[in-house]
Amino acid sequence: MKNQKKLRIEDLGEFGFIARFSRDFLKRLPAGVTGIGDDCAVIPWKGRKKLLVTTDLLIDGVHFLKERISARDLGYKSLAVNLSDIAAMGGSPRWAFLSIAIPAETEVSWLDEFFRGWRQLAARTGVELLGGDTTKSRAGLVINVAVLGEADGTHIKYRSSARPGDIVAVTDNLGDSEGGLRLILRGEEKSRTKPEGKYLISRHYRPHPHLEEGRFLAGQPEVRAMMDVSDGIDSDLRRIMERSGCGVMVFLEQLPISPALKKCAGRFNWNLEEVAAAGGEDYCLLLTVAPEKFTGLAEKFFRRFGRPLPAIGQITDEKGQLRYFRNGHQVVLEKSGYDHFKHG
Repeated sequence: MKNQKKLRIEDLGEFGFIARFSRDFLKRLPAGVTGIGDDCAVIPWKGRKKLLVTTDLLIDGVHFLKERISARDLGYKSLAVNLSDIAAMGGSPRWAFLSIAIPAETEVSWLDEFFRGWRQLAARTGVELLGGDTTKSRAGLVINVAVLGEADGTHIKYRSSARPGDIVAVTDNLGDSEGGLRLILRGEEKSRTKPEGKYLISRHYRPHPHLEEGRFLAGQPEVRAMMDVSDGIDSDLRRIMERSGCGVMVFLEQLPISPALKKCAGRFNWNLEEVAAAGGEDYCLLLTVAPEKFTGLAEKFFRRFGRPLPAIGQITDEKGQLRYFRNGHQVVLEKSGYDHFKHG
């Protein structure tokens, strides 16, 4: 027993870690409160209105590369990734709190640019910064953001509501952010000579939180489960599977992929399916829809937003089974979605 290997967090992974500590906390929640397990906590507030609360942590060298991303883009992205969680619940963001640990050598002009980027998105989405905390960091820049929003409690969509037979859909192309990151790691952002490369890099640095889309979809009764795509559909579908007690079939030929990503994948010999399925930080919405109502919903979505609502798969009753198909044949992807404790 003395030489027995101790369990490490990398053995559990992110989802195993959350499952391990969350059970006791979930048992003690008051009635009407939703806690760990969805994109936001949901708290009773005013009548039918519910308060939404989300928080996210960004660390230099893990979630961003400070020497590669501009301060203005980082300020924008720090807020955007939290607003995406509010969008996933069909809500409207209202207030934000920012805590930031700053290396002492950081130039004030860099911080000015960071807040210019933040204010740009905050003004567009009506989010007020109410406070937070600052401290000196001895190990790189650390950013923590909390956002509070509100939603009609009868419209909120949870990860636990998917049913066998539901159509699985997304609100935008997949893999663009991963493509942008790959180009950044190659140093391509220093000379953005090709339009497709510039486009992918912008998708990584400046994600678009689908707030209007989220509110629209939340108001449609045929939409059952919903969340945002932060770690790639390979990881995020597993969260819906776990919460809804279901399985999923994904049809790879139906994944929506931008022309820009196709061009870069061909140039650099990327596996396009794995980039689209396992790449993270697209921050579009992933949803399940009653099958008999999907065509009508897709038509309404197109009229409202001027783009398709691509169907990429179907919910099954095979609990815990995520299976990929290409033209009717089952395949296995070598790359999986992002896990904070299992990936570098």
